[in-house]
Amino acid sequence: MKIICVGRNYVAHAAELGNEIPDSPMLFMKPHSAILANNKPLYYPDFTNDLNYEAELVLKICKNGRSIQPEFADSYYQQVGFGIDFTARDLQQKCKEKGHPWEIAKAWDNSAALSNDFINVSSLPNPAAIKFEMNLNGKVVQQGDSSLMIYSFNDIICYASRFFKLQVGDYIYTGTPAGVGPVKKGDILIGSIEGRQMLTCAIK
Repeated sequence: MKIICVGRNYVAHAAELGNEIPDSPMLFMKPHSAILANNKPLYYPDFTNDLNYEAELVLKICKNGRSIQPEFADSYYQQVGFGIDFTARDLQQKCKEKGHPWEIAKAWDNSAALSNDFINVSSLPNPAAIKFEMNLNGKVVQQGDSSLMIYSFNDIICYASRFFKLQVGDYIYTGTPAGVGPVKKGDILIGSIEGRQMLTCAIK
């Protein structure tokens, strides 16, 4: 199982971090050990002083494929879940300044919170415009709509499969909307899709 993530997939998020909009999906990976499941708490890592949340819709790959063509892309996923791409923003900035890879900022153990439940895409009110949000200590801090993604689910499937064979059980974190920000010990994050609570994560 692998975790493929998409960076800068919402215009407003790219703008809030002062980043350029990519001319193709910007992919990075997380290892299996990054998964934080079962609503377990996240223990604030000792290597960062600027831990940020990033709410995302997560696709679960349901069949194997490579070099997938657009007309077949939507058959490679049936369900969507909620994820948090935790980022050590200070480490990421240092890596970017030096032109280094981002793994130590993005791919550390437990950096990918993931809902236990997934929802059948076909059961959602509008599969082309899936609404989701992140709540921090009782306040909504992120609101997303999949119709606003720069690269759609199918775009991501086609592009990623040019480089990596997609396999049953893989996850794709599809990008975060505007509103990312820091967390501290004692914070509670709650993620939902179309009003349905999907994930709770306490920061300890």
